[in-house]
Amino acid sequence: MATRTVVVIAAAGLSLAAASHRPAQPPQQPTWRAVQPESGEVHLANIRQLTFGGQNAEAYFSSDGRKIVFQSTRGDHPCDQEYVMNADGSDVHRVSNGQGRTTCGYFFDHDRRVLFSSTHLHRAECPPTPDYSHGYVWRVDDYDIFTANVDGSDLRQLTRFAGYNAEAVVSPDGRNIVFTSTRDGDLEIYTMRIDGTHLRRLTHELGYDGGPWWSHDGTKIVYRASHPETPQAKAEYQQLLAQHLVRPLEMELWVMNADGSNRHQITHLGGANFAPYFTPDDRRIIFASNHANPRGAAFDLYLVNVDGTGLEQVTTYTGFNSFPMFSPDGKKLVWASSRQATQPHETNIFIADWVH
Repeated sequence: MATRTVVVIAAAGLSLAAASHRPAQPPQQPTWRAVQPESGEVHLANIRQLTFGGQNAEAYFSSDGRKIVFQSTRGDHPCDQEYVMNADGSDVHRVSNGQGRTTCGYFFDHDRRVLFSSTHLHRAECPPTPDYSHGYVWRVDDYDIFTANVDGSDLRQLTRFAGYNAEAVVSPDGRNIVFTSTRDGDLEIYTMRIDGTHLRRLTHELGYDGGPWWSHDGTKIVYRASHPETPQAKAEYQQLLAQHLVRPLEMELWVMNADGSNRHQITHLGGANFAPYFTPDDRRIIFASNHANPRGAAFDLYLVNVDGTGLEQVTTYTGFNSFPMFSPDGKKLVWASSRQATQPHETNIFIADWVH
């Protein structure tokens, strides 16, 4: 889930379309631009900006590291659609159908297909904006999970349950999907086979459990969670969810086994901690956080050991930094940031060499 305001915080079956042509192309932008790291960003070298203008986020590598799938608001589309580009920013093309809002793209099937969530079956227009009379909230819209070829053809619907079905990621062996859904009345984490069968619920606590990601060995899942504790907080959470809203101001990182066992909290930082991703050796987790100023709009990337120790700051830019992912060989990091923005609320995709 990636709702955009001043802050961007982040998801078998019947073929719906079998277009043989590539969807309409947005105008091509310059491939990339060199950007200097901020003071203290010792892990980042050779930073390149890959997108220019608009709102771009949730950029994730293909398994061979040559391509990136990302969501973007650009061109004639007033809300996020899914795009694929080369890892140098070239050959940008849309893979979603241009309707509704999309989120959470991911490559699978040897990089021949992409997985993403979309609202287009429920309404072709963009979903309404959240009601901020409730404070800062996200909308929990009706999303289903879809797959398509990397050229946008052969769009297929994977989930068929009313409510929110998003934040989907394919397991390293390509056999399973982990995702977030409201199908049982709460925001919980589930797994299913790549064809949508063998559904299994992994979390059971009241509150928002979401943003799950597999470890590279496929044995663990890291995710973000916000569990209301007091009767008042529980009642408020349920009232908001009944209105398809959630307030994501307090989230911590949790880790569990791939079957849902041994769920345990690993951060106790305060604020919003989200977008976790395992380092290539599965010993640490990189994530975004505003714990230094929980009511502020600045988010930085941090590293933490899987047991919650050894917190280390990665980015120092005073703005938005989130949705980090390492390349398959561990040599590069891709993430979304508001650095170099020329307009309010602009976020772009950046890639850098990772320095150990």
